[in-house]
Amino acid sequence: MFTNCICIGLAYIVDRLVGDPRVLPHPVIMIGKCIALLEKIIRKLVVQERMLKLAGILFPLLIGGGAFFVVTLLLDILRLWSGWLAFAVEVWIVSTTIAVKGLGDAAMEVYRHLQNGDFQKARHSLGMIVGRDTADLDESETSRGAVETVAENIVDAIISPLFFALIGGAPLAMAYRAVNTLDSMVGYKNEAYRNLGWASARMDDVMNYIPARLTGVLIMVTCFFMRLNVRRAWTAIRRDAKLHPSPNSGIPEAAVAGALGIQLGGTNFYQGIPSHRAKMGEPLRLIQKQDIILTVRIMNIAATICVAVLCVIGVLFVI
Repeated sequence: MFTNCICIGLAYIVDRLVGDPRVLPHPVIMIGKCIALLEKIIRKLVVQERMLKLAGILFPLLIGGGAFFVVTLLLDILRLWSGWLAFAVEVWIVSTTIAVKGLGDAAMEVYRHLQNGDFQKARHSLGMIVGRDTADLDESETSRGAVETVAENIVDAIISPLFFALIGGAPLAMAYRAVNTLDSMVGYKNEAYRNLGWASARMDDVMNYIPARLTGVLIMVTCFFMRLNVRRAWTAIRRDAKLHPSPNSGIPEAAVAGALGIQLGGTNFYQGIPSHRAKMGEPLRLIQKQDIILTVRIMNIAATICVAVLCVIGVLFVI
């Protein structure tokens, strides 16, 4: 566990410094290609809709299990040459499973365009990180989209991969990232993926269950240091998080909404079709572009606290 903690600390530093440089191949892109290929094969072989539900189990088994196996095999081979080389590669792999810098940079790009009054570019930048329609959003709704995305992804893109890296190193962290990518690609409750993607969506919910609740605690601790309203954050988690369609995503969104005194959720449009989400938090004021900055700060501090705690756990484990 001590080695995993050191790996996590170094991976976090790598992510904050360089993020995901385009010159290096990103494992998530390769995972996405494997998911698309597997879906094509399954849909070609399985023609009966009722059989797709059974075939859907193959996604987390083959993609998640395959990611774990490949990373484990790679590190074992590298250890035959050099333990230090294997450790360095493991640090890099773990850094690719988290996205503190990438998520923060993407959100701040939306903020900068809003700050410059270029709403078209702001909506376009938001559209690169959300699935909802953004072409007709005003400043407040554009800011809401950025705040919700950052808040929700504190779990998916930061705390969960760190949690699994602590337990099982890079192989388990990458297996989580594979399952999370599956959920984003096939875990929809629509006609096309209701049967094929159910297992992927369920597995993602299970794997995020504990990290999401740890994230709620981390956000409240962060709110204390930022002098935000901890009580409102806790109240929003207890009252509103369960209203979210996801058993996990509602926790960080509700916490951020309560802490900032804003209301998240409402109506979003996906390819012109309205989707009504439960509202979280109290609308004590309108959502503003400055809330993007505050949410990114909450994310950064919560991530740093998480890594610091994990490193302390590693030291205590050795002692």
